[in-house]
Amino acid sequence: MNSRLKLEIMRKYLFLLAVLVPLLSSCGGDDKSAYMKTVTGKAGEVIVVLDKANWDGETGSAVREVLAKDYPMLPQKEASFTLININKSAFSDLFKVHRNIVFFNIDDKVQNPGVFIKRDAWAQPQILITVEAKGSEEARNLVLENSELIFNAIDQIEKERIAKASRKFEESSIRSVVAERFGGSPYFPKGYSIKKVTDNFFWASLETTHSNLGILIYTIPFNGTEFPSMETIIEEQNKVLQENVPGMFPNSYMTTSTAETPVMTPYKYKGKSFVEIRGLWEVANDYMGGPFVEHIHYAKESGKLLVVEGFVYAPRFKKRNLVRQVESIVYSFEWAENFQNK
Repeated sequence: MNSRLKLEIMRKYLFLLAVLVPLLSSCGGDDKSAYMKTVTGKAGEVIVVLDKANWDGETGSAVREVLAKDYPMLPQKEASFTLININKSAFSDLFKVHRNIVFFNIDDKVQNPGVFIKRDAWAQPQILITVEAKGSEEARNLVLENSELIFNAIDQIEKERIAKASRKFEESSIRSVVAERFGGSPYFPKGYSIKKVTDNFFWASLETTHSNLGILIYTIPFNGTEFPSMETIIEEQNKVLQENVPGMFPNSYMTTSTAETPVMTPYKYKGKSFVEIRGLWEVANDYMGGPFVEHIHYAKESGKLLVVEGFVYAPRFKKRNLVRQVESIVYSFEWAENFQNK
């Protein structure tokens, strides 16, 4: 075989290799993320692809009612999501890689009206919610009828993004300290440091110029039969807070604010059952305060209730995204036997 023929065969082989390798990679669904773009956009942003007439009309009002409602339990009102309206004709590749997209297809030729959710359509980790409707009224009704589905899909992926980053850039030494005392732990992202540790109390914080994010973990009594009322839980946790979280002045300490009644909700998430409480905290005999969110798990080994609480202190600054940050850490709690490798 002459050298020219060998060279031609080699060129064809390299060409086929260059074509086949990407194709073979794309066939494996597990490798999809390897070549997808990373999402763009700020935390809490949602692009709504809807023509201006409908955006200014009842369909747009329904979207705002569902996604721009007040974020729960903040000292000042903030919308749950920041909405950005874009006309369908302007929905270019630039916007297709945004983190959260609600896309409306309103056309009398639509065959299968409904609300459809897809992950990682054009980028990752992305949520795409498509509303297919024959007309504006049907589109509006679909949004309202599926309000919980739409809100939760976006809210959950916002938390998952932060939780994923927490695992990837984790202060694993903190998790070890917590797990040793409580049998499980959240995943703490880089920047958090331990402020206080006792046999029954743990406190870690991330402090910046403008904010203080804290994670508290402790146990409260449980009689093993009837889950306590919210009033009983608040009473017990206030005892723990008074003893362990002092304020800046004598006889000042963290406690649950009575300005707003906390909200208690049972949840199931990734095989775990727990109770969530949202509310406001304050410092007795001082003027500090802010929002908190906590999850209460049943600790089988101790027979007590384990409280994993996140709180935010950021005077004069918006707190929605900060609450989502501590909430994602609270959500990441796992019992030690279920710890995930990064």
